[in-house]
Amino acid sequence: MSLTEQLEAMSAGSAKRIPEDALAVMTKAAQELDAQGIGDKALSVGDTFPDVGLLGVEGGAVSLSSLLAKGPLVINFYRGGWCPYCNLELKAYQDELETVRSLGAELVAISPESPDRATTTTEKNAVTYPVLTDPQNSLAEALGIVFDFPKELAALYESFGNNLPEAHGEAGWRLPIPATYVVGADGVILFAHVARDYRTRAEPADAIAALKGHQAAA
Repeated sequence: MSLTEQLEAMSAGSAKRIPEDALAVMTKAAQELDAQGIGDKALSVGDTFPDVGLLGVEGGAVSLSSLLAKGPLVINFYRGGWCPYCNLELKAYQDELETVRSLGAELVAISPESPDRATTTTEKNAVTYPVLTDPQNSLAEALGIVFDFPKELAALYESFGNNLPEAHGEAGWRLPIPATYVVGADGVILFAHVARDYRTRAEPADAIAALKGHQAAA
């Protein structure tokens, strides 16, 4: 199954399990995101990817420029290890890691969850590519893909046991919308997929196609 097919199957199953009142809150929040146009002005193809400091799973500083010095990057922004859709995405890209590296590139996953939680996510999904922390959602903010939770949605997530401020070490309730970027070694964005709907992700094949196109043009 493609990643899209897996996500659609998960979405169909979730719609049957989630209580109607919770679905109503989530639907309203999605409508508000659409109305606000979150992600509409996100950096895209041709823009320079911001070099904002990140943290590795052991808490050490990591710069994207140091990673780009080794070659192009496929960068996935995920919401957190608590998100089943994100876990499917992390695994789907893990399955294509050998192909990505054969093209001289590296995979990187980024979220605002703390390094210790990112470590748990890495182990749970058997991910062998770098999983990094974006402290205070700084990189997501620079890209234009971060949003603030409506109060009702924050209360719902907390009732599910997802205390995001605690998980992120950040005062407010914020998350990046899912996004995938392919960035050339020069820091220029070659491919961008930004989706307000958290159930929608870029297919690994599309990111790989962008890498191959860049390689062919070099």
